[in-house]
Amino acid sequence: MKKLILLMGFVSITANAQVLHHKKEFTRQDSLRGTNNEFRDWWNVKHYKISVEPTSEDKFIKGNVDIKFDETSKKHNKLLQIDLQTPMEIKSINLNGKEVIDFKRDGNVYFINTEKSKLKSKDNLLQISYSGNPRIAVRAPWDGGWIFTKDAKQRDWMSVAVQGLGASAWFPNKDYLGDEPDNGMELEIITPKELLGIGNGRLIKQEKRNGKNVAIWKVINPINNYNIIPYIGNYVNFKDTYQGEKGKLDLDYYVLDYNLEKAKTQFEQAKLMLKSFEHWFGPYAFYEDSFKIIEAPHLGMEHQSGIAYGNRFANGYLGRDLSGSGWGENWDFIIVHEAGHEWFGNNITEKDVADMWIHESFTSYSETLFVETYNGKEAGSEYVRGTRQSIQNDIPIIGVYGVNQEGSGDMYSKGANMIHTLRTWMNDDEKFRQMLREMNKEFYHETVTTEQIENFMANFSGLDLTAFFNQYLRTIKIPVLELKQNGDKIDYRYKNIVDGFAMPLRLKNSKEIIYPTAEWQTLKNSSIKKVIDITIDPNYYIETHIDL
Repeated sequence: MKKLILLMGFVSITANAQVLHHKKEFTRQDSLRGTNNEFRDWWNVKHYKISVEPTSEDKFIKGNVDIKFDETSKKHNKLLQIDLQTPMEIKSINLNGKEVIDFKRDGNVYFINTEKSKLKSKDNLLQISYSGNPRIAVRAPWDGGWIFTKDAKQRDWMSVAVQGLGASAWFPNKDYLGDEPDNGMELEIITPKELLGIGNGRLIKQEKRNGKNVAIWKVINPINNYNIIPYIGNYVNFKDTYQGEKGKLDLDYYVLDYNLEKAKTQFEQAKLMLKSFEHWFGPYAFYEDSFKIIEAPHLGMEHQSGIAYGNRFANGYLGRDLSGSGWGENWDFIIVHEAGHEWFGNNITEKDVADMWIHESFTSYSETLFVETYNGKEAGSEYVRGTRQSIQNDIPIIGVYGVNQEGSGDMYSKGANMIHTLRTWMNDDEKFRQMLREMNKEFYHETVTTEQIENFMANFSGLDLTAFFNQYLRTIKIPVLELKQNGDKIDYRYKNIVDGFAMPLRLKNSKEIIYPTAEWQTLKNSSIKKVIDITIDPNYYIETHIDL
C-alpha cells in the first residue's frame, strides 16, 4: 500500500509534468522593448523631467519630456530608440537645442537619427513633445494603462498603472528596466483648478497657471519608469513622521476628502510595517524622497515613495486572508505588500522582466516576516505555508529573456515558499536576516540579474544553491522525498528533481537530519525504526511519498 503525505496541503497536479515553456511567439517589437539593443546600449539616462496634462472628457493627455543622458560609447549606432506606445504620438523633438527632423516610427518605437547631432559625452538634452489618447486600463493594475474614472461623489479621478505594460504607454522614455535615471526625475502635473496632482517624491512647487493647478514633484534617487505616476483627484493630505534607522522619515498620506478619518486610522499600520521591514531588510532606501501612501482608483501598486492604495481601508486583501491561515486577517495587505516593494523592486530592481521573481518572491515573503514580527515565528510559517494553496506550477517562475516576458504568477507564493525553504535549510535566522539586509546594501539603488542574486545568496549562506535555484525557478517540478520500509530499516531518496539537487532535510521536532539524493540511501543511527514515524519539517516546500 502507498500512502501520500502532502507537505503543501494540496495536490500538485503538474509536479511530474514536463516543463512547460511560454508558447507566445515573440516579435521584433517584443525584442525592441525587451533588450538593451544597439539603439539603447550606448547612452545612459541621467534624469527625466516630465510634464503631463490630462483631460478626462476626451481621455486625452499631452505633455513634454526632457531626457538628460550621457553618451557611454563613441562607437555606436547612429539611431537612438525612444519608446512610446500607440496610439500616443511624438509631435516634435529637439536634441541639444536643435530641432530633429529625421525620426521615424516603428510600431511602439521611434528611431531618432543622431548622425548630424553634436552629441557630448555628458549631459545631452533630448526634448520631446507628445500627445494622444493613451491605452485605457481595462482592469488596473493587472491590465494596465490610464485610468479615467469618477470618485464616489462623481468627480474626476485619474491615475496610471503600467507595470509590465511599461511607462511608454503614456510618455516617451527609454522603457528598459536596466536603465534608471541616475539623478531621479521631476514630474509636473497640470490639472483643472478643482483637482490636485500628486506624484512621487516631494512637492517642490504648487502654483496657479492659466486658471489651472500646477504641481511639481521631485525624486532625487534613481527610479524605475513604471513607478513614475501622477495621481489626480480631490485629495487631502495628512502627515506623520517615523524615527527609523536613518533618522526622521517624513510620512505623507493623500486620500480622497471623504476618506480622511478612515485613512488616519488605517494608515497607522505604515509605522508597524516600517519597523518590521527595517529590522529585516535594512533602512528604507528613499529617506530623501519621503514615504507616501496615495489612494488610487485601483487595488494597489508599488510606486516608489508614493505607493498606490485601494484596499478600502480594511485589513486583509479586500477583506480576505490569502493564506487561509487566519493570520492575514490582522493587517492591511496592500500597505504591507506594496511597501515591501520599496526594498525589493524599487531599491533592488530587475534588469529584465523575466527576473520579476526578484521583486515578487521577496516581497511576498515580506508578508511572512511582517506576521512573524508581531505574532511569532510559527505564525509566520503558518502564513507562508497557507499561501501554497494558490501555486499552479504551470510554467517556470523565470520568464523569457529579452522580450519583455515575465514568468509564472507562482513567483509570488511559490517564490515566497522557496525563500522560506532556503531559510529552513540555513537554520540560522539571524544569518538569514543579515543576508537580506546585506543584499539591500550590496545592490543599493541598482538593477540586477537573477545570477547576481543567486550568487550573492550562495556566497552569503555558504551553500551550493545551483541545483536549488534551478529546481524552483527554472522548472515546475516539486521535489519528492520517497520513503519506504525495508525490513527493520528505512530507505529514502529524492525523485522529480534536477541534476545535483541534494537539499538536506530536518525531521520535525528532532535534531536529526537526512541527506537525500537521487540515489537510495538507508537511514542509519536513528531512533526512528518505522517509516510511518518519520515527519519532515513542513517548512520545506517538498512532497513526501511513503511506501509501507
